[in-house]
Amino acid sequence: MKKYIIMASVAALAIGLSSCSNFLDELPDNRTELNENNVGKILLSAYPTTAICEMGEMSSDNTDAYPNRFSSFNRLQEDLYKWADSAEQDQDSPHALWESCYMAISACNEVLKVIEDAGNPASLSAEKGEALVCRAYAHFLLANIFCNAYSSQASSDLGIPYMKTIETTVSPDYQRGTLEEVYQNIEKDLLEGLDLVTDIYAVPKYHFTKKAAQAFAARFYLYYVKSDKSNYTKVIDYATKVLGSNPATSVRDWKSLGALDINGSVQPNAYVDATNGANLLLVSAGSYWGYVHAPYGLGERYAHGPKVGNETCNSVGPWGSDYYMGVWSNSSALPTKIVVMKITQYKEVVDAVAGTINGHMINAAFTTDETLLCRAEAYAMKEMYPQAIADLNIWREAYTRSTTPLTTESINDFYGSMEYYTPTESTVKKKLNPDFTITNETQENVIHCILHARRLTTLHEGLRWQDIKRYGITIYRRLMNDNGTITVTDKLEPNDPRRAIQIPSDVISAGLKPNPRTK
Repeated sequence: MKKYIIMASVAALAIGLSSCSNFLDELPDNRTELNENNVGKILLSAYPTTAICEMGEMSSDNTDAYPNRFSSFNRLQEDLYKWADSAEQDQDSPHALWESCYMAISACNEVLKVIEDAGNPASLSAEKGEALVCRAYAHFLLANIFCNAYSSQASSDLGIPYMKTIETTVSPDYQRGTLEEVYQNIEKDLLEGLDLVTDIYAVPKYHFTKKAAQAFAARFYLYYVKSDKSNYTKVIDYATKVLGSNPATSVRDWKSLGALDINGSVQPNAYVDATNGANLLLVSAGSYWGYVHAPYGLGERYAHGPKVGNETCNSVGPWGSDYYMGVWSNSSALPTKIVVMKITQYKEVVDAVAGTINGHMINAAFTTDETLLCRAEAYAMKEMYPQAIADLNIWREAYTRSTTPLTTESINDFYGSMEYYTPTESTVKKKLNPDFTITNETQENVIHCILHARRLTTLHEGLRWQDIKRYGITIYRRLMNDNGTITVTDKLEPNDPRRAIQIPSDVISAGLKPNPRTK
């Protein structure tokens, strides 16, 4: 029986991923002896090759259901939308993420063992740093999907196995430990690696450079909430290292991107351009998300459509509703898809006669835009409102055509006068129920503004799901009926255990404790 929790050897990884050679760097030959001269090649497989985009978007409030004359792309899409435990093993599945992350972790551990055996020479410090940061990142992805958001309950919440060594036994006994232990281990690896990583790569944007690792640290500490709020100081410090003294020059030029042809892959290719300074880390992933979310007649049963689009890319904010990025809709009588063109589908032909392909995408895992909003949120949580709003104004100038600066008063007026969202009378303001304390109305309104900007900026990329978990936002499953009415079919409240996606069934069968369920 294949046990996905057990780390595959680097040689085995080469077999499993060889079909993706056009998109992923090749691993070393399986007869090659691992030594200090080829650790750089091993690190090519230290980055997970499964994206969280479909898992995050289908699970979040960025998706509604449409009448059953439309069909889902596959069973996985339906399972994710319904918050159901899925046994599917497709690309984009929880199963694929689990396997991909632990394969990447295995490569990291191989590298670290070789370096340790060589006596930790200074000549390999950069490789050691990359391996440590990659190991931290893969575990961070696993924790975000398969665990609860970090909270005061982290010392008792289930974690995921944190792998620090190469597997050498036939039937190892793994334990999940606690989420607190996972975060402590991530922090240790990340901080040690941050001191060692460099910017010297053939294609830097596909590796953890200094800035990419600092952006990871900013997001990590945003999620790693401390009761004394000390984590927010670290978010600010790391984000500032990424953004520099003039952040307006480091964020994406959304105006130029939005001026490109909205058809085809023009905008998406430009969005993930490795020469664009706003892209800090790009990751090649096996995925069909470019089909599922895009305005094709595929996967229309569960989609980001016009109604939810009024909360996202067609929404009104205190900046108005005039955005540089246009939207593209499918042309059915009942439009089911409203899309901002940031992700395209790349195809690898497996069998030209049978017409079978493997799907791929390029994921902008870390960007300056999201890092800026991490810092804005940290400022808001420290009640440093002028600084938070200054960052929001940098975002506003880059992302929208608004020429009117945001102020504390305009944000309070806009969100303070708005009714809270209901599934049939939707607004962009949803009740916040985080584990931490929101101290006053201004803080809440500024956070609403930041979450609104984050939802716009990261649309289709899966990060909204983490914001929902972090802030305890109740979300609903809504059926958009042909007559314009809405039927609520389910809801996910802050304490619903389905917020932690179930670990793969193979892993449960191998003896690992599953996430609890009440439904």
